[in-house]
Amino acid sequence: MGWLKRLFGLEKLENQENVQAPAYQAPVAQAQAQAPAQPAAASPQTIPPERMGLNGEYDQSGLAKRVAQAFDANPDVADIETVYVAQLGTTVVLKGTVPSQEIVNKLVTIAKGVKGATAVETNEVTVG
Repeated sequence: MGWLKRLFGLEKLENQENVQAPAYQAPVAQAQAQAPAQPAAASPQTIPPERMGLNGEYDQSGLAKRVAQAFDANPDVADIETVYVAQLGTTVVLKGTVPSQEIVNKLVTIAKGVKGATAVETNEVTVG
């Protein structure tokens, strides 16, 4: 079972070769939608990279899902089922148990390569 399926109940995407979500404009709040039209100079709101979902949509867990997707795409870590991925803002949080420090290092390298990740926390990962 892959990372996305195990952690989020989602199937792997067909083309998951380092998918980068496109720029996306956040939906307008209902109160704003009923307000008079703004001048053309008003800038649209964009989704922060850590909240960008797998398909470019706003997703509170977007960074964690994209990290799980990156783990699925890497054969060295795709089969690990004892580590969980979460996020605190732009920090990726890994929790669980891995067989070696080499695997922890690989997970950290992959996670840091995902757009929106500024740090990776591993203090809740046990080696052994």
